[in-house]
Amino acid sequence: MSTLFALKEKLATVGAELEKVSAELMDKAANAAVPIEEVQELKDKKANLDTRFNLIKEQHDKVEAEQRAQLQKSKITTAKTDEAKLVAAKAEFIRAKVEGREMSPEAREVLADVAEPPLRAIPGSGNTSTGQHLLPTTQDKDLVHEPFVSNQLRGRIGMSAIKGLELPKIAYELDDGDDDFISDEDVANEIKLTGAKIEFGRNKFKVKVRISDTVLHGTDLDLVTYVENAMRSALAAKEKKEAFAEGQSVNMDSFYQEDGSDYLIEAVTGATLYEAITNALADLHEDFRENAQVCMRYADYVTMLKELSNQAVPLYGRQPEEIIGAPVFFCDAASVADGNGGKAGLPIIGDFRNYHINYDPDTIYDSDKDINSGDYIWALTAWFDCKFKLRSAFRLAEVVPAID
Repeated sequence: MSTLFALKEKLATVGAELEKVSAELMDKAANAAVPIEEVQELKDKKANLDTRFNLIKEQHDKVEAEQRAQLQKSKITTAKTDEAKLVAAKAEFIRAKVEGREMSPEAREVLADVAEPPLRAIPGSGNTSTGQHLLPTTQDKDLVHEPFVSNQLRGRIGMSAIKGLELPKIAYELDDGDDDFISDEDVANEIKLTGAKIEFGRNKFKVKVRISDTVLHGTDLDLVTYVENAMRSALAAKEKKEAFAEGQSVNMDSFYQEDGSDYLIEAVTGATLYEAITNALADLHEDFRENAQVCMRYADYVTMLKELSNQAVPLYGRQPEEIIGAPVFFCDAASVADGNGGKAGLPIIGDFRNYHINYDPDTIYDSDKDINSGDYIWALTAWFDCKFKLRSAFRLAEVVPAID
């Protein structure tokens, strides 16, 4: 069997001859003075070269794919650490998808061995060929760089990847026959109105990553880092978009969801932002207030500090929790339209464990190529849902200036 190098030489030789004959055929075909027999002869010669070129190319592509697979196999088997094996297996998975070939058994075995608990897993299916374990969230161990975009809600809200997930709104009950053990009237009313169980649906979405040829054929670590960062960033952006979506929604719950002219989450007012936030904290039931956090824009926090301190420097060095009375995390998405084409901050206060995002495990990975740019398109199709366990666990802090 010819070596890959020899096949490349043959392919180049026949290709050059084919290009030469094709050009000569076009010239003579356009010249009426050239006998048609001579044109036909060149046409037959071109057809012969086409056949030879395609045969050599078919063998070349086959040998190249085999050698690439063998190279990936050796990278996996000779890797000195589990992390290196995992990176090599992920890189082979990506390249195999893009090139339309099968993964090696070694890569499949490595990917099948890195299953993670549902609460830390990015969605995937039980079939490793669909990429179940391509995107584990232990990014500090696998990746060189952090994702380009992050979702500040992660780590604070519930996350899972369970097919057909159903959750009770209250995770416990008392066995003394007392039906009034729920001391928060808002919670009791919410359960009466909406039921005691949450059912998560399947809302389909797609995200795409562009991979240049140089990245695809670069180092395994660069390829895996780039694809994972881009995919995680896309998922983070999608999660935030839905969680902070303003207006009415029929599919997924958001913090700024509306019912008519009112928000579904109760808005607590104050003459200043500080007063509105502290009023909202005080309005929460103690079961939620104990674990409450404040989600707000950093710009709103700085403005609030200026109002509170009147430029007093000591206040700027204090932790937000010392000032507000609850932990604070910042997210620019914590805002709504102000009616003038801009955005106004509307902080969210509550126990964020009562907001949950569930991914359906049936994630699908596909690939294609953009013939215009030459980039490879890595596409993720997934299904997820965002639901409140209890809306009563949250309040919105709305500023309503006092009327003099």
